[in-house]
Amino acid sequence: IKMDEENKQFTLSGKTFVEGDIISLDGSTGNIYGEGIPTVPASISGEFGRIMGWADKHRVLKVRTNADTPKDAKQARSFGAEGIGLCRTEHMFFDPDRISAIREMICADTGEQREAALVKLLPMQQSDFEALYEALEGCPVTIRFLDPPLHEFVPTDEKEIALLAKTQGKTVGEIKEIINSLHEFNPMMGHRGCRLTVTYPEIAAMQTRAVIRAAINVKKAHADWDLVPEIMIPLVGEVKELAYVKGVVVST
Repeated sequence: IKMDEENKQFTLSGKTFVEGDIISLDGSTGNIYGEGIPTVPASISGEFGRIMGWADKHRVLKVRTNADTPKDAKQARSFGAEGIGLCRTEHMFFDPDRISAIREMICADTGEQREAALVKLLPMQQSDFEALYEALEGCPVTIRFLDPPLHEFVPTDEKEIALLAKTQGKTVGEIKEIINSLHEFNPMMGHRGCRLTVTYPEIAAMQTRAVIRAAINVKKAHADWDLVPEIMIPLVGEVKELAYVKGVVVST
């Protein structure tokens, strides 16, 4: 392959491809085709499928998948996954109709205002979890509570900041002050995970209601399913944090 980065093109077997051209890659053989080729979903078949069938007869380990959507969950089930080991709930908050409620919560001045914003998110989260439970057909689903630091949810674009200020009835300066206050020296280990619940227990309370209500509704529709909701409390550093967040979950 002869690469020409300056002109955004490459030459392979005497043929030149430019930016925007469609090629196809065969992940099994490594072959490259200079055109778009119809594809089919991957499946467990052939010798690999036979070996996996033998393994299923003797294995004692159970394998779960990481999934945040019913589509991903169903695909994982078709490949033999026996549940969801990690559902990252933060991925559900980045949809346009939800990010505004999250930002409203972040900009809230009081606990009552935060709860009002979270009330908007509750039915959305509950619907998400019901869809996952349905897709897994009674297999276990572990739902991890909100994990990332809050600065990941606030805007950085000036136009978005101005719009947020307008919708929240604040000045641009006030919004920027809130955004700046969320920046941390070490965001990987700082104010995130279970520590968000210590500061804002309303978040864990909302997610607990969504998890349990979704499980109750799906169980009513499928009485024969052994549906037991599982909750993961993220980034616990010491037992006091776990005890506090567990207390919020149980009391909710």
